[in-house]
Amino acid sequence: MNPLNNKGLNGKSCFVTGIIIGILVGAAAFNIMVSYRLDSLYKRIAYFEQIIDDKNAVLEKFEKNINTRSLRIKRIEVALVFDGDEIDQINIEKSVKDRYSELLGKEVNKVDSDLIVEVVDKRILKIEDKEFKLKVNKLILTEVMKIWISVEPVSQ
Repeated sequence: MNPLNNKGLNGKSCFVTGIIIGILVGAAAFNIMVSYRLDSLYKRIAYFEQIIDDKNAVLEKFEKNINTRSLRIKRIEVALVFDGDEIDQINIEKSVKDRYSELLGKEVNKVDSDLIVEVVDKRILKIEDKEFKLKVNKLILTEVMKIWISVEPVSQ
């Protein structure tokens, strides 16, 4: 007696079943690889968009103040102390830079550093249905305004 010659099972049906299972497993593995690659490309695109937005904002401010010779804020750098997702970090950094974009091109000696700190200190920032509490640790105000911010997720 050959077990493959029973009424329900024969060689062709086992072969076809194996092919179908192989196709499904291969498609799942391919889908996982493609989705991982898309996620990494999405992170790179978000990072480059942020850089482009920063450069465009700086360029606009400098075009307005091209003939002045005083010490002005040329660039804003944000350093986040944050252990979360990289995309959330990029979005938080972009949001903070947007809040300070009005300072680009302003004279350093005419800007009040206490007011700069108060813009984001002890604020809750909502990004994509997530809330984060911001706390300013340090501020350096020169041609490059550097601000260090601690970010903590707000439990909901």
